[in-house]
Amino acid sequence: MTLLSNNPTRQFKEISFANDVLSDDKKREIYDKYGMKGLQEGADDGFDGADLFSQLFGGFGGGGMFGGGGGRRRGPRRGQDTIHRLKVSLEDVYNGKTSKLQLSRNLICKTCSGIGGKPGSRKSCVTCKGHGVKVTYRQLGPGMMQQMQAVCGDCSGEGEVLNEADRCKTCLGKKVVNDSKILEVHVDKGMKDEEKIVFRGEGDQSPGVEAGDVIIVLDEKPHERFERKGNDLFMTHEITLTEALCGFTLLLNHLDGRHLVIRSSPGEVIVPGSVKGVKGEGMPLHRNPFEKGFLYMKFTVKFPEKQFASEEKLSKLELLLPPRPPVPSFNLEDEMTEEVNLMDYEPSQSSSRQNGAGNAYDEDDEEGHGHGPGVQCASH
Repeated sequence: MTLLSNNPTRQFKEISFANDVLSDDKKREIYDKYGMKGLQEGADDGFDGADLFSQLFGGFGGGGMFGGGGGRRRGPRRGQDTIHRLKVSLEDVYNGKTSKLQLSRNLICKTCSGIGGKPGSRKSCVTCKGHGVKVTYRQLGPGMMQQMQAVCGDCSGEGEVLNEADRCKTCLGKKVVNDSKILEVHVDKGMKDEEKIVFRGEGDQSPGVEAGDVIIVLDEKPHERFERKGNDLFMTHEITLTEALCGFTLLLNHLDGRHLVIRSSPGEVIVPGSVKGVKGEGMPLHRNPFEKGFLYMKFTVKFPEKQFASEEKLSKLELLLPPRPPVPSFNLEDEMTEEVNLMDYEPSQSSSRQNGAGNAYDEDDEEGHGHGPGVQCASH
């Protein structure tokens, strides 16, 4: 706790003023109705009561001891929101979907109207005088006081107590009962991952507290073929070398069940890794589903296996393809020119192990720590 003054006399006045308001039901009522203005009329000159309360209890604007702002209430407190995650597929957000969600929540008991017992049966807690918290002060040293507050154990912070015999038979004195409700969640076309659908006031109810909202958060599952980026769809499609050179026809099953016939242009060569787009076949725009993004396709080319044709067929194929670059001139009789064999690369093979050099070094390291067997250092 931070006091407004270092003067012991003024500190005593400040603490006495705060304690006086907390412990006096009438002054507390004046504060609830008129705020600090009503209390300051009777306060001693020499210190600011409003500033004192702000220091002692964290202010009156949200998070203070009594709530409200500027010493006045702003209406009932608001309960916490209830958040549910709803898994949806890419087909769901492409076509739209209505899901039913069973919600379990607390409702104010209709039998006792949220009182918890018979009318007039609830009494103010004597221990905390209806405040729900117990405030105590401890002197740390000359001119230094510490304020401590804790939830009242006799009333569990409610400020009221109720005899067992007077408890409501429906809610057993809890003021609320559990209820189940079915919510219809409408997933619109084009909605995105992590987008929220809000049901106002459908959260848990509690006496004197405004019910919170139920918030549905969409959790979009990955798709086996399409990847979504904003309003566009991306996919990868493998074609053969013949299709890459001579053209292809693809029958694509789209997210809404339609079959798209996609063809390459005559004479067009599809380069491995190239990307082509189809306008208007991406995701529908949210709140404007008649407009859609692009569908992009990235092509990979599957080449034929080794020795897929004879030399005769290759000669005929070469006539249809663009000419090779000219073969560079060379002379194998030249001692500086050598013809070598081309082999497949295997990462497991090491050039050092092919010629045995690596093994020799390994043996040296193991036996003589880098020195050959039988070699010793001479001492002088």
